Amino acid sequence: MGPDISITLVLMPVAVFLVIMLIAGLTLALIKTRHRARQFPPGAEFISIDGVKLHYRRSGVSAKGSPASVILVLHGAASNLEEPYTALAGDFAETDIIWLDRPGLGWSERPSSGRWSPQREAALIALFLEALNVQTVTIIGHSWGGAIAMRLAIDHPQRVDGLVLIAPALCAWIGESAWFNAASFWPLIGAFITRIFVPLAGEAALAKGAISAFHPEQVPANYLTSGALPLLLRPSAWLANAADMRDVNSHLEQQEKYYVDIKQPTIIIAGKTDTVVWTHRHSGMVSRRMQNAELRLIAKAGHNLHHHHAPAIVEAVRDVRRHADISAPRESLEELPKLVKFAE
Repeated sequence: MGPDISITLVLMPVAVFLVIMLIAGLTLALIKTRHRARQFPPGAEFISIDGVKLHYRRSGVSAKGSPASVILVLHGAASNLEEPYTALAGDFAETDIIWLDRPGLGWSERPSSGRWSPQREAALIALFLEALNVQTVTIIGHSWGGAIAMRLAIDHPQRVDGLVLIAPALCAWIGESAWFNAASFWPLIGAFITRIFVPLAGEAALAKGAISAFHPEQVPANYLTSGALPLLLRPSAWLANAADMRDVNSHLEQQEKYYVDIKQPTIIIAGKTDTVVWTHRHSGMVSRRMQNAELRLIAKAGHNLHHHHAPAIVEAVRDVRRHADISAPRESLEELPKLVKFAE
């Protein structure tokens, strides 16, 4: 028996074993993905915009067909509409409010052609508002949703009458995104990450990420399930989120130079102890550059502060909407009730 045959005989069982494990992994991952779809089914309405299905919920007073200004809530990365809904819906029960699964996340689709960007997302959301006969919105944007809110104000200012940004990610080149975002698009490795590893092992990472997002405060009970966050672990949603985060610095670099042109009243709420985004660089510096922006800091609050400090969000929305007709520069705000708060 020659050496080549001996090597083949040794390697063949290994190859067969690896193929079996690969098939088993794919099968288990598919079962997990289908289970999550059943566990967290669409809980609201769908609308088709240019052939793209968007999933949204509209709640509160005058929730159907009102052309007046309403609130639009844009969740952050790795999330869906249920996450802010569980935190804020009770406090906004008397307000006309739209909760949107951002394109590609939750149960919303994302166009498959071309490279996705905040510009394209803002354009699709503007069409979404038009289809709902909503003329203007006050936007609540959390984290990456804050960046999309800013893009809407830049590209579609006629649709936006005010901004409330919660721990927003606004500035480029402050840090690199996690390596697995780019790796999810690598040949072979990306398929393994997206279709086997993430569906099977992703929930532990979600739990760890939640601890970081809430630090130093406690993660609410049943946070992952009440916010339907395991929906992120489906391949389509994972890839959409990974694409956003892979290019996060280039996206922000392209838009942050326009923040100075935003005239709508803006309140930025951030935690002093946020471990996800650097409050000073993202919230502090941007609030000073904008024409009509104010910063409210909450001591001992983390990135997901809207869960423990919902009254602060309600107050900010009320103040922004009260001053929504103001288009004068910062100096004129000195005559108004002071908006800057440092909560100790």
